[in-house]
Amino acid sequence: MTDQPNSAAITTDWTTVSTADGPMRVYVARPDRPADRAVIVLQEAFGVNDHIQDIASRYAAHGFLALAPDLFHRNGVGILAYEQHAEAMPLIGAIGPDEIVSDIEAVLTHLRAEEGVPASRTAINGFCFGGRAAFTAATAISGFGATVVFYGPGIAAGPHAVVDRAVNIDAPMLLHVGSADPTIPDEQVAAIEGALTAAGVEFESYVYEGAGHAFACDARPHMYVEDSARTAWQRTHAFLDKHLPATA
Repeated sequence: MTDQPNSAAITTDWTTVSTADGPMRVYVARPDRPADRAVIVLQEAFGVNDHIQDIASRYAAHGFLALAPDLFHRNGVGILAYEQHAEAMPLIGAIGPDEIVSDIEAVLTHLRAEEGVPASRTAINGFCFGGRAAFTAATAISGFGATVVFYGPGIAAGPHAVVDRAVNIDAPMLLHVGSADPTIPDEQVAAIEGALTAAGVEFESYVYEGAGHAFACDARPHMYVEDSARTAWQRTHAFLDKHLPATA
């Protein structure tokens, strides 16, 4: 995220929520005043690391209550380094639609019960594996305020593909992908856009010319594409402000 407002007044902490498969840690970033809108930030393949925590904090600086659940809670791995890609693949492969939906429902229950924020005032924003997770949750849980997918592989192909469930999506969706991302080839982008169109979903889909996978991850300089990242974040904030406008 390249547009970074002053984050000095935000507070961060960890909490724990109950899921069908046991307790799950959730990173929480709070703005400097009570928020009536929230964003659930879904991790890449490497856990709720410094980058994901930073994204949550930046959302809080924009006035959102941001929560980043630890989707690795079932295996206890926690955080992997970016160079541990080979170790990450079987971990995310083991997290299918049922597990994703269970975890997101647990966060929504927490938001409603403990923070007074309903699903209709909550967005999901996922990155990489978290992008697939965000799309998956949107196909199974109704009433979200919005969904934002950054370069989510495995939506249209693979063992956990859910593009055929797009008809169940009832929240507006924004998708970002790089034209040079080998994990989401053109035909998969077309399949996702076609399924959303056929389902009557309100969506925006952007392909960033010359950008590859993880182009918005400034924690990985060799993959980061500043111009594309800036544009993607500008579009994301405009999209969320449209569908979850601030009320104070």
